[in-house]
Amino acid sequence: MERSYKPVEVSKELLERYKKVPVATVWSCLNNYLGVPLPFMEGVKPMTPNKRLAARARTLRFLPPRVDIDSENKKDKEKSPEMRAMSRCGEDDVLVADMMGAKYAAIGGDVKLLLLKMNKAAGLVTDGAIRDLDVLEEEEYNLIVYAQERTPYGGRPWAEPAEENIDIQCGGALVRPGDVIVGDNDGVAVVPSWFAEECIAWVEDHEGAEAFVKEKIMKENVVPGKYYPPSQDTINEYRKSIGKGPANH
Repeated sequence: MERSYKPVEVSKELLERYKKVPVATVWSCLNNYLGVPLPFMEGVKPMTPNKRLAARARTLRFLPPRVDIDSENKKDKEKSPEMRAMSRCGEDDVLVADMMGAKYAAIGGDVKLLLLKMNKAAGLVTDGAIRDLDVLEEEEYNLIVYAQERTPYGGRPWAEPAEENIDIQCGGALVRPGDVIVGDNDGVAVVPSWFAEECIAWVEDHEGAEAFVKEKIMKENVVPGKYYPPSQDTINEYRKSIGKGPANH
């Protein structure tokens, strides 16, 4: 059956399933099964560790400052690109900001990011920096944050918010509006919305099969290479052990 590449709205139920699986296996599916070369955000680290993120991407792109862009985007501060982007973020949404990799340029601080708290957004991800993280935690913004670094700086002289709700990059990975952003302590991977259901089924099968294989390795006292990586036959053996039929992926 031919796969559709049309973006879809990913359900809360599907997002909850992603919160139970590791980013490493999601990466493996995207890279080895789907063939995406760079689905992982390099250099983007957990600033609020030990929290699982799985949310729909709402995108914001920063660009180098220039007077003409300033004049276009600062006429109405309530409708600036960053305010519009954060306004799109509701529950189960995450703001993803392309800071062009500027390591110490802040995506924002506690006052601007209050809009994410008010909207009960899941968090924010950027290949720039986060400012006022202590305030965000002390005042219980309940945001899961990934960034390159913490910083006292603002965005300038490196960047100003310029466009929102468009395709962007973050940490070298393509992010399109509505994509699933999956994060754990290893970092962040990006799942195309149209692939989200197929991906989680593959990941759950492989996670289950790996646990199944680990038991066999220890029980038989053999080297892991005998059963790992799991073959399709092993995956089907695992599925049979839990009362499921053969995998169709």
